Amino acid sequence: MTNWLPDLSTGTGPIYVRLANQIEAAIEDGRLPPGTKLPPQRNIAFDLGLTVGTISRAYALVHERGLVSGEVGRGTYVLDRSRTLPGTEADPVANALAGTRVQNAEPDKLRFDSASAPDIGQAEAIADITASVIRAHPWEIASYTRNFPLSWSEAGVRWLSRAGFAPQPDSIVPTIGAHAAVVAILSVVTVPGDRVAFEPLTYSQVSRAAGLTGRRCVLVESDDDGLIPEDFERVCAQQHPKLLFLMPNVANPTLTMLSEDRRRQIAEIARKYGVWIIEDDLYGTLVSDPPPPISVFAPERTFLVSGLSKSVAAGVRGGWVSCPALYAPRVRIAHKMMTGGLPFLLAEVTARLVLSGEAERLMGLTVAELSAREAMARQIFSGIEFRSRPGIPFLWMKLPEPWLSGTFKKAAQEENILIDDEDEFKAGRCGSPHPHVRISFSTPMTRETVYRGFNRLSCLLDSGRTGYERLAG
Repeated sequence: MTNWLPDLSTGTGPIYVRLANQIEAAIEDGRLPPGTKLPPQRNIAFDLGLTVGTISRAYALVHERGLVSGEVGRGTYVLDRSRTLPGTEADPVANALAGTRVQNAEPDKLRFDSASAPDIGQAEAIADITASVIRAHPWEIASYTRNFPLSWSEAGVRWLSRAGFAPQPDSIVPTIGAHAAVVAILSVVTVPGDRVAFEPLTYSQVSRAAGLTGRRCVLVESDDDGLIPEDFERVCAQQHPKLLFLMPNVANPTLTMLSEDRRRQIAEIARKYGVWIIEDDLYGTLVSDPPPPISVFAPERTFLVSGLSKSVAAGVRGGWVSCPALYAPRVRIAHKMMTGGLPFLLAEVTARLVLSGEAERLMGLTVAELSAREAMARQIFSGIEFRSRPGIPFLWMKLPEPWLSGTFKKAAQEENILIDDEDEFKAGRCGSPHPHVRISFSTPMTRETVYRGFNRLSCLLDSGRTGYERLAG
């Protein structure tokens, strides 16, 4: 702790602003170096003859400026700004919104925390289509998107059709990926204060987006077979959600597949209580012979969303939503208001990828590559309890004793491997009797890299108490 005291006889403005400026100046000139603990608020208030409230406001101001970090029970410390990226460590609110995933990771880190499509040579095909679009549509490239060609909707029909479901072209809205589609739907069918229902573990960026826009998240219990219809009805009767978000085909991160019977039950419960449904089917394209989508059983209240990020290329940001009757114009407008509008180049390239059959060809290569990597996981992690599926880019691992989700994630990071702990997927406060981690394996360039990463994680798991105690120490 430092004995530094500011001189508040200089400067202008309120006392707390002058104090904050003095702290910043002392940090800049080295009188308060990184790691220094600032005086406790009561102590410095006594020494300066000020109220604790004034000191608190000053400390809060320098915290907002990203100069210090504060921890209850430990005090306030000067940050090392050479190692702090603006808006990350210095901003706990941004951290909470971003989740637990490491941002701006060092190049030597092996990213097992991303489930985008693997590199299977799609860049060449996308480059050829992009070049042809630019040559054929120079005016549209130079301008804003004013018109939506029928081909864009036809591509959505083709991509979303499966298992007895085939949407009409006038129900389709092309979007900048699936996430943008979901946020647009949220803004159309709910208002701030409405409740949105989620499974306890899910693609939690949707629940964060819902919370950020003033919606309230409620949880519906799930088991090894997915969302439990009886608990969904209980939540509907007691909390009256306006919307349910779920992933019936390969739920992220648990990989559950909702049975056709449960899909029917959920559709009937939603109809009974007037609940809208967002059916996120991003991973459904990677599954052979899935059950019919919920849209078959409740077409009047279900929005079916999918895109290319998991099966073809995440960087293209192509997606579609099939809407209930009369809702496509509303979602299209909401999507434009939320995103600024659909770029012509993106939409045209995406449509040509699908309608030419190229997207389907690339998806086949993706499934083959992911299936080979999933087979390696089954071999290397033999004896460890986990759930995986051929063609799906991640596995959901139950950690053996003594590991906890967060401690294993930190231990893996020490081995230069980034994985996701279960907190990354929590839509709200919920417990977990058995800690899990999600290990994704699509981002590394080669199978050899994946193999080495799996082996390092396997050794870490086997280290047991030794690895746990090394981390704790």
